[in-house]
Amino acid sequence: MTYSLILYEADVSDVERRAAELRFRRALEETLGDASLVAPVYRAYLRIVGSYGDTPDPDSLTDAERAIFDQWQAAETAAVAAAFGPNRYMGDAMYEIRV
Repeated sequence: MTYSLILYEADVSDVERRAAELRFRRALEETLGDASLVAPVYRAYLRIVGSYGDTPDPDSLTDAERAIFDQWQAAETAAVAAAFGPNRYMGDAMYEIRV
């Protein structure tokens, strides 16, 4: 399973945007353990968020759901920091992942 990534940053050149996308991908894939895990983990995360909301009560999740939810959030945080800088808030990061 593959995925595509688009970063949206109006104030950078195409070269800088592509470099940021590469940093985002590398951090995401390294945190999850492998590029082949991005799409399935992201899909599972989206199912969890669709069922329980963006900030689910951890007690309402199964152990497996909690592991996926936490794993994706850690990977996403690492990727955003790698692409946009460590002081960038998640709400400010503009990117799209398609699976």
